[in-house]
Amino acid sequence: MTAPGPFARRSVRPGIEPFSAAVTGVGLVTAAGVGADDAWRGVCDTAVAPSVPHLPELDGLPCDFMYTVDGLDPKAVLGVAAQRLMDRFSQLAVIAAREAVADAGLDPSVWDSGRVAVVIGSAHGGLPFYDEQHTTLTERGARRVSPKLAPLSVVNGAASSVAMDLGVHGPSQAVSTACSSGTVAIGTAHQMLRTGACDIVVAGGAESVRSRLLIASACQMRAVSTRRDDPTAACRPFDTHRDGFVVGEGAGLLVMERPEHARARGATVRARVAGYGASSDAHSAVAPDPDGLGIERALRTALADAGVDASDIGHVNAHGTSTVANDLIEATMLRRVLGEHPLVTSTKAMTGHTLGAAGGIEAALTVLALQHQLVPPTGNLDAPDPAIPVEVVSKEARHAAFDCAVKTSLGFGGHNAALVLTRA
Repeated sequence: MTAPGPFARRSVRPGIEPFSAAVTGVGLVTAAGVGADDAWRGVCDTAVAPSVPHLPELDGLPCDFMYTVDGLDPKAVLGVAAQRLMDRFSQLAVIAAREAVADAGLDPSVWDSGRVAVVIGSAHGGLPFYDEQHTTLTERGARRVSPKLAPLSVVNGAASSVAMDLGVHGPSQAVSTACSSGTVAIGTAHQMLRTGACDIVVAGGAESVRSRLLIASACQMRAVSTRRDDPTAACRPFDTHRDGFVVGEGAGLLVMERPEHARARGATVRARVAGYGASSDAHSAVAPDPDGLGIERALRTALADAGVDASDIGHVNAHGTSTVANDLIEATMLRRVLGEHPLVTSTKAMTGHTLGAAGGIEAALTVLALQHQLVPPTGNLDAPDPAIPVEVVSKEARHAAFDCAVKTSLGFGGHNAALVLTRA
């Protein structure tokens, strides 16, 4: 047994039994692959390099590259008219949502739309459209600014677009807790299902920030890698030579259902979301608590919420950003709470750090890991940092038998979140 630390394991909801939401559908749009099957193959095969091109709009910056979703034409999928009414992050969300709903075997034309909800996280929303319209304002004048600026750029754009596309009339919500947004969105969905507020929730995260302004700021913070000579090797979580994250774009959404609803319609359950915990560091606008006490609180809360013990966890999909401080703080916390037995990975070397979408994408990959009983490797982990005190899977995906897994997320401003997922 691991030491309890400052937060002893306890019931977080006295008198309320643990609740597990059924995950019946997965939708993924990532630089590692478009569609859940291709994305899964992409993160499991580190020999196939994802798309990390130098972008013209980032010319002259110390980091002029990012992970991009290739081989996807939103116009062809959504239609020209619909595509024009969405920023790219909303487009990616709608495409992922359609896949997740189809994967769940649901037909939006016949479901009880008032009992369906949408919860999607994003850190920045349509920031690139803001950039574009600011340039228009300064160079061409106020009369040329688009009247679509507000609906296309707001953080709730993905949630509202998915709700409209699917005809959802239940709650539609946006979550914005920086890089933990997608995880918090799934946790919020778990709570909504537990209370009986709805029967189905489409939940996760979406992000696309091809923004010169944002990347320039990240460069000034020294948060991103400047390995311009080899962009595909720049993101290297838990590696001795890591020097920052690399921004990516994408979307990851789950269809989650009340267990009795999934059972009544004979749905195939891929996995279950069994526990959720969140916390605030109350420490810094950008740096995590150096002792990892905030994310520890979120993880212990999620374990208690799920009614499982630390020794039950066989796999962790870590936040693992490839920054020096985050990786060490998170790994040290994981060892303290879970011990040395779980197999840890960070899939960001294959998807990039997709900011508010990261938790949604990585939770979806954790669902697939449980289903396949396979832990994806951490890409670019050529020289493991000897200070990292957990077993990080590298080089090749590893087969393992595990019934419980954890997804952890940390966000600027001290927003921490953790999920416990279990095998169906």
